[in-house]
Amino acid sequence: MKRRDFSALLAATPLAGTLGTAHAQGGPVEGRHYTALSQPLPAQAGKIEVVEFFWYGCPHCYAFEPQVEAWTRQLPADVAFRKVHVAFRANVRSHQRMFYALEALGKEAATRPAIFAAMHQQGLPLDDAKSQAKFLAGLGVGVDPAKYQDAYNSFGVQTKCTQAEKLSEAYRIDGVPCIGVGGRFLTAPSMASGGQRLPEHELGQRALQVTDFLINRARTKA
Repeated sequence: MKRRDFSALLAATPLAGTLGTAHAQGGPVEGRHYTALSQPLPAQAGKIEVVEFFWYGCPHCYAFEPQVEAWTRQLPADVAFRKVHVAFRANVRSHQRMFYALEALGKEAATRPAIFAAMHQQGLPLDDAKSQAKFLAGLGVGVDPAKYQDAYNSFGVQTKCTQAEKLSEAYRIDGVPCIGVGGRFLTAPSMASGGQRLPEHELGQRALQVTDFLINRARTKA
């Protein structure tokens, strides 16, 4: 979802070309299925970092989530995966703080499916700390409302949010979901499709195929 499309919740616009053609020519094509950062970011020694930039309220991130979860369970030992929650506007910043507060409490993975379902199936906005705390406490996974709000307002969570925004800027993120690879490359379902109008599930598959390609490329340049 593009930054400018957050209010309208519009579908991603496909780009030109096809991934199938690119594979026939030897693989995904830079500038069509992925981009390379003009200034590579510092890399973690011995690891290829893969970052999924997302927003709880993004319908495309919601659709992509099961595929990402399955994909991460099969990653090789030299790949480190993490999620980074973007903050494109005021209520999205609140969702970002929710993500990092839950991460600080060790509850983010356990609550993520319910948060996605609440937003996309039940229509709950969850855009302030009080409503978030009440909702999370009702999930039965051990989120104490007072501890949650303390974490939400903590300096540590604010620092994580600032770091997330700086990384988003470094990768030039203007929509989600997007995947950064090795501090060098960026792809997304809307990009990896190469222009074909495809079902959301297939867009996700192609994005992960391009991500695998970029991991291999980052590995050869390590």
